[in-house]
Amino acid sequence: MMINVLEYFEGGALARMPEKTAIVDGDKRYTFRELEVHAKAFAAAIRARTDAIRNPIAVFLPKCAETIFADLGIVYTGNCYANLDIKLPAIRLKAILDNLDAPLIVTNAALASSLNAVGIDDKRILLIDDVRHTDHASSNVELDWCLDNIIDTDPLCIIHTSGSTGVPKGVALNHRATIDFMDWAFERLALDGSETIGSLSPLYFDIYSLELFLCLAKGATISLIPEQIAAFPASLLQHLIDQNISFIFWVPTIMVNIANQALLERLPPVALKKILFAGEVFPTRPLNIWRKHLPQAMFVNLYGPIEATVDCTYFIVERDFGDDEKLPIGFPCRNSDVLILTDEGRAARIGEHGELCVRGSSLALGYWNNPRKTADAFTMNPLQPHYPDRLYRTGDTVYRNERGEIMFVGRRDYQIKHLGYRIELGEIEHAALQIEGIAQACVVYDSAKKQIALYFESDENVSAAAIRTALGARLPKYMLPTAFMRIDSMPRNPNGKIDRLALSQEQAAPRPAVEA
Repeated sequence: MMINVLEYFEGGALARMPEKTAIVDGDKRYTFRELEVHAKAFAAAIRARTDAIRNPIAVFLPKCAETIFADLGIVYTGNCYANLDIKLPAIRLKAILDNLDAPLIVTNAALASSLNAVGIDDKRILLIDDVRHTDHASSNVELDWCLDNIIDTDPLCIIHTSGSTGVPKGVALNHRATIDFMDWAFERLALDGSETIGSLSPLYFDIYSLELFLCLAKGATISLIPEQIAAFPASLLQHLIDQNISFIFWVPTIMVNIANQALLERLPPVALKKILFAGEVFPTRPLNIWRKHLPQAMFVNLYGPIEATVDCTYFIVERDFGDDEKLPIGFPCRNSDVLILTDEGRAARIGEHGELCVRGSSLALGYWNNPRKTADAFTMNPLQPHYPDRLYRTGDTVYRNERGEIMFVGRRDYQIKHLGYRIELGEIEHAALQIEGIAQACVVYDSAKKQIALYFESDENVSAAAIRTALGARLPKYMLPTAFMRIDSMPRNPNGKIDRLALSQEQAAPRPAVEA
């Protein structure tokens, strides 16, 4: 039985194909042997600075090969990596770092000042330039000791997601859950290492987990797509063609843009053999355009919260769907059990809506340094009274159709999926209420328009531009509202709470909005 994900690497790509290209980063290429050397250099540098084990080591770097080296090096030390977005506003970055309480943060000289600005002392900063000057003579002995003391339920990585109190939640994933998911993916999706991965998502996103361990275990090549290309659909397709990309795992938004611009007709990336997508609903009409132009490819719809380790259900698109049909999220991945529970706590019948709940070894350890939030989200299975049976309540409403396929309906609460990111609207409201002059705030989301709208009460005329600027200092760009409406008084329910449904209906109605 595999215990540590490093066994994927050392018994997989490193043992079988050490001279094959592991990473393509612009004009730089690194073999699996070079990946090992660089990773162990990071590990030795970390061990020279701290004897921590099972602790998070933060990585504050852009999307580059050095981030992958650092992540693997951190795992070699028996710690867990936490990749962070270098574009985070200072307030959010400080909140994450305070919560992590990491003994070290890996960064480069250009970014170190951003860490200093939020209170990180130089003693806690490991510059990548310093790694090259570390003495590695005894590193293997120390690393072997670390690995001998790690078990499969120890933390592997921490991925951050939105938090309703203004402090992002750090989801702690372990070795066992990752191994469980990857073993399923290798078998069910026939991943054999021949893949060249077009890596588009940020390395602090959960999609990176599948890309990384497909590379380490099977010998697939990760080709990091440059940020300056990612924003332009035509350039992106040309890059796939030029790099002979055969595998992608993307959020649907960019794929929808490509389809809507009719780019696949003149720039078909014919080398693509497997196309995975997750993070939000992929409308069927643009999906059908992709399927029409790439009939040779396998299309897979994956669903799952980070708390269930990447994804917990899948649907391989093997039959035709009308443009107006919804795509199923399918069936549970192996060794993941999906329960659909009604509000009464019973199992939903075919066609009956309920909350999707997940149980199994795929579940995360919980939220780092947040036992209360962990206890709220990871609860006991109400259908199993005989022994403790832990499950995660996703907050998503689903049902099973007559084929037994799981169909996604939407969020049960005020959490949304927008541009592939899971966002709690309460966090945006929390930030808005910190702005001087705003007395009350409510955020609603129009999924059809993909628009986040902020309704607010204020005694004075606070401009949309001023609000956007203030929110931009607290929130990442993908969380910023695009419409702002000042109202005299929030609509209320009989119980005194803000009537979010009324605001949602108003948002969906055709009416002028103040655009930022």
